[in-house]
Formats: sequence, C-alpha cells, structure tokens
Amino acid sequence: MKEHLTCPTCGNVITRYRNPFPTVDIIIRDDTHGVVLIERRNEPLGWALPGGFVDYGETLEAAAVREAREETGLELVDLRQFHAYSDPARDPRQHNISMVFTARGSGSPRAGDDAGKARWFPLDELPSPLCFDHARILDDYRKGVISDQ
Repeated sequence: MKEHLTCPTCGNVITRYRNPFPTVDIIIRDDTHGVVLIERRNEPLGWALPGGFVDYGETLEAAAVREAREETGLELVDLRQFHAYSDPARDPRQHNISMVFTARGSGSPRAGDDAGKARWFPLDELPSPLCFDHARILDDYRKGVISDQ
C-alpha cells in the first residue's frame, strides 16, 4: 500500500510505502509438559506463544532462536518451520506476518524480556483467550493440519 504525502516546507510530493512487519512465533513443545506460553507484559496483555519481530539483517530462524531465548530462557532443539499466518487482523497493533516454528525446548522456562511469566501448558488445558491468533495456530498444530487463510 502506498500513499502520497506533501512536505509542508518545500511542497515536494513523496511516496510512503506501508508493508507488513515480519514476525516469528515458536511452538516450544515437550512430550511430557505440552507447550510453553508466555504471559505478556505489554499490550495486548494475556498469554501467547513466545515470539516477536524479526530484526533487520536477521534470518527467520535466528529470530526464532533469539526470541525463544529472550522470552523463555530456553534453547531450541530441532527447529522447523510450521506455517505462515498473514491475516491483516491477526495483531490489533498493525499488520504482521508471522512465520511459526516448532521446536523442542532445552532447559526450564523462565520469563525474560517482555514476558512476565513463562510456563508449560498441556495442549488440552490452555488458558483462554490467547493473544493474537495463537489459539488458531495451536489448534492447527494440535490437528496437524493447516487451515486455509
């Protein structure tokens, strides 16, 4: 999407482009405990998958590893792409596109960065509601099926 803006000083017209922001979310799983969720310290508040924005010059995989470490203290093992989620309404703040990964977590979760809490939840005992479209993501994961966007 683009829009044309006029400089109030010189009158030149410039074009501003608006593009979605790339993000990652990680389904950190464990056969015994379920999945790790974080309780967010920032709006929107609530429980969510660990994740965040991809930094400029960073790969999606590196962003997933970094965000998992920052928010949960866990190291990731067997990182795999799961699916991309792109609904413009998935995040109330702005249009974000998320590449969701799955991985096993090594260590014990401890909250860090913008996470107030980090803990394991059995897949059949998730808190409700979850932030963003994370309930849908986890439902797709549970079913082993990707639904149409």
